[in-house]
Amino acid sequence: MITIYHRTKEGEKLQELPEFKPGSIVCVEKPTTTELEQLAEVYKLDPGHLKDAVDPYEVPRLEPEEGKLYIFARAPFKKDGAVITVPVLLIYAEDFVMAVSRFELPFIERVVIDKDFYSTQRPKVLIKIFFEINRLYNNFLIDISRQVRNASGKLEQIENKDILNLVVFETVINDFLGALVPANAIIAKLLSGRFVKFEADQDLVEDLYLAENQLVDLSRATLKMINNIREAYSTIMTHNLNRVLKMLASLTVVLTIPTIVGSFFGMNVSLPFAGSAHTFSIILIFTLVFSLMTFWLFKRNKWL
Repeated sequence: MITIYHRTKEGEKLQELPEFKPGSIVCVEKPTTTELEQLAEVYKLDPGHLKDAVDPYEVPRLEPEEGKLYIFARAPFKKDGAVITVPVLLIYAEDFVMAVSRFELPFIERVVIDKDFYSTQRPKVLIKIFFEINRLYNNFLIDISRQVRNASGKLEQIENKDILNLVVFETVINDFLGALVPANAIIAKLLSGRFVKFEADQDLVEDLYLAENQLVDLSRATLKMINNIREAYSTIMTHNLNRVLKMLASLTVVLTIPTIVGSFFGMNVSLPFAGSAHTFSIILIFTLVFSLMTFWLFKRNKWL
């Protein structure tokens, strides 16, 4: 689906044009092969780059070519309950800015409905699109960080599903870092002014660069927290297992004593006190006292 937005002055109503007009913002969502071919022909775009825009494994990069700037980024989305990143191609040309993705692009709508949106201010539009992508990353990262902190507060009661969630979060954050780190390099190149002349919007680009760095730092901090939780949980589980094994080993030694005594007096031979009516009581008391002494010795030396 191709949507063309146009608004050039204050007070003017945002328009969705049926055909391209210079100074417009073009949003291309879930394009078909035919639509990609039409885009390449009408806007004089590279067909190979348009094809890469719908490749789910495309990595962020910047490609200047024939007076146009092709910026490949990745934006986070939630699909079927899972958080993924998908490629978004931003094309910066002399008379338009275009966004192409195999997914819907709700953040483009947030950009164009802004009261300060003017489709002719192409550098500012480009910056705002990146800010909206960052906002999506920030929302997901804050939610993941909150859940990770909740898990860190209940290490003793952590369950298998919590561990699985941490593994999923780790995968998601690694995916985020794989998109944010190259995107940060792209923003740094844009900040140099070699490809786009921001002029009055230079402060916005610097703010965008700082925001990208903060997202990378937040991702790494959350990833480190997940690793710490997993290591702490592993240590706790190992410690608890050692305690159980130590207790079982100690109880085995203590309970071996009455077993040995019972084995001796179970032999079919002449034994001391065999004719006494109190033999069973004597054996029972002796065994109990000896077992209790052994138990006390184990407790004293913290073996139990």
